Amino acid sequence: MNKQKHLNLEARILIETMLNEHHSFKSIARELGKDCTTISKEIKAHICFEKTGALGRSFNDCRVAFLHQCSLQKFCQHCAYSNNKPCWTCGRCTSSCISYEKYICPKLSKPPYVCNGCQQRTRCSLEKRLYKASYAQKEYEQVRSESRSGFALSEAELKQLDDVVSPLLKKGQSLHHIAVHHADELMKSERTLYTYTNNGLFTARNIDMPRTIRMRPRKNVSSKLKVDKSCRIGRDFHCFEIYMAEHPDASVRQLDSVEGIKGGAVLLTIHFVEQQLQLAFLRRHNDSQSVIDIFDRLYFELRMDIFIELFPVLLADNGSEFSNPSAIELDAQGNPRTRMFYCNPSAPYQKGSCENNHELIRRIIPKGTDLGQYSQEQIDFMMSHINSYSRKKLGNKSPYEVFEFQYGRKILDAFHLQKIPADEIILSPELLK
Repeated sequence: MNKQKHLNLEARILIETMLNEHHSFKSIARELGKDCTTISKEIKAHICFEKTGALGRSFNDCRVAFLHQCSLQKFCQHCAYSNNKPCWTCGRCTSSCISYEKYICPKLSKPPYVCNGCQQRTRCSLEKRLYKASYAQKEYEQVRSESRSGFALSEAELKQLDDVVSPLLKKGQSLHHIAVHHADELMKSERTLYTYTNNGLFTARNIDMPRTIRMRPRKNVSSKLKVDKSCRIGRDFHCFEIYMAEHPDASVRQLDSVEGIKGGAVLLTIHFVEQQLQLAFLRRHNDSQSVIDIFDRLYFELRMDIFIELFPVLLADNGSEFSNPSAIELDAQGNPRTRMFYCNPSAPYQKGSCENNHELIRRIIPKGTDLGQYSQEQIDFMMSHINSYSRKKLGNKSPYEVFEFQYGRKILDAFHLQKIPADEIILSPELLK
């Protein structure tokens, strides 16, 4: 199997040649060392449309004309001067004829989706759909160029950065100072902030940085990571398995984020694996500081001893919002309060219990919904319904009942959760309307 992910011009020429020779997707894929779905997607993505006629026939994609059922004559101005020829023969009537109905060849609805190998191609007056290697390569290079240009930054993300950076720049602070003291809010390197400023993305301009405008551009240097370059060393999933083998009685809490729209508000979810209870906290921005603030607030509201009992081990994915584990593991005085570990990259099954519970959230808040329209009280109300829902794994008990039996109702009250009667539970978007 060819490990090269992108097709080149040579491969596209081979695809066009084999299509013209009536080869199947499977045989083309075998020749290129690719999967047949790759060939199918390539052809569908780069279809070239040509409005050309046939030998002795002008282009006309009208269904009535194609079936030779049109008897109109001298309908358009061009045909008015012809010698009693049917109007469809000129091919110019499609824009003005009231009987025009676009016709698409039914063969194009199934592989190979193009006219390259069609035996009727030279006699067909319909619109042609062709795969051309040069056209496909040009489209591919254009898309690749566009994807690598500009900044991968939404308006909401840019506004969040601008609200932090611009006021401080106008106060005379340097970007280095801002990047150091607002690392968990910005989650951008100092070099990236300089790039955004020099390209005029912020309200503040580089003229607000006196030293920058009189210094020569520096040579390229390697950019620094957002927070802690070695934050996952000693906290990967293998270390997690070793720690759990040494502490078999420790309970695991799984962390994750539920997104609405890109750059908008998100939910931090904390899942208690044994009890199947899940908490959700609304965050206006998906940054590291918002996660730290939530754990600091829980540590203050629950008291130190209860917090340590409830959150002995945390397991998170590799999202940037969890990129400052030391601030979560230690309190303000530097005392340890929990242990944090990370799943392997692209391995959500390692915290599958949390992922499965997100399906209940998505029943109420579908994907693509702006979470910023909700309040924390509404999110708590939603989680009360979800946690009151009975689970077969819990002996048909609800997570609320199991957690209440083990830890008491006071902690549930501190989480702002309430017991919802079984017949009143709503797991649909109607709950938050």
